[in-house]
Amino acid sequence: MLDTDLYFACIDLRGRRALVVGGGPAAAEKADALCLSRAEVLVVAERAGTRIQELHAEGKLRWEARSYETSDLDGCLLAIAAAEDRRTNERVFAEADERAMLVNVVDVPELCNFISPAIARRGPVAIAVTTSGASPALAQRVRREIEGTVDESYGTLARLLDAERAWARTNLPDYDDRKRFFSAIVSGHPDPISLLRDGDEAGVARLIETAKSEALR
Repeated sequence: MLDTDLYFACIDLRGRRALVVGGGPAAAEKADALCLSRAEVLVVAERAGTRIQELHAEGKLRWEARSYETSDLDGCLLAIAAAEDRRTNERVFAEADERAMLVNVVDVPELCNFISPAIARRGPVAIAVTTSGASPALAQRVRREIEGTVDESYGTLARLLDAERAWARTNLPDYDDRKRFFSAIVSGHPDPISLLRDGDEAGVARLIETAKSEALR
């Protein structure tokens, strides 16, 4: 995938079925992420580690202790293969790809039509890091460095901006006007992130009100 210009997209998986084949640590990591996205997760593995068993017991996913079957793909939007048996992983890829599904074989970039980036989350703000499959460990390092720079203030600002979307749609029907309005807040003076880091949410509210006044002139 190193020579591929990947198209990045954020997928809403709420209520959508996702298949994970395998029960080890890699499968558990992927299943955890899918559960966080509120997907309807089915894990198929003859044996499963502690984390998958916990998620199953909590009702966050369904684990079936058996071998993979082609029909497991029915109704799924995506499939992730992390079985110990390479032939099983190859079969999952071939059968899912034939259905034009999203499919990822963990740590085998050539058997993937999508990859899972390392994610740094701050509330509604999520930053994805990928090395196009070259080095997940490097992607994790970059993610940790981002987490050290992008603090919770960014998530707070995102929530405050989201609260203004209805006002902007009502009062600023032109797309470019809305874009300028939000840019005036995000790049405003004083800096909203600095204000939030100082605990001055009222200062951000004043900045937003000033931007509204300017936008309506």
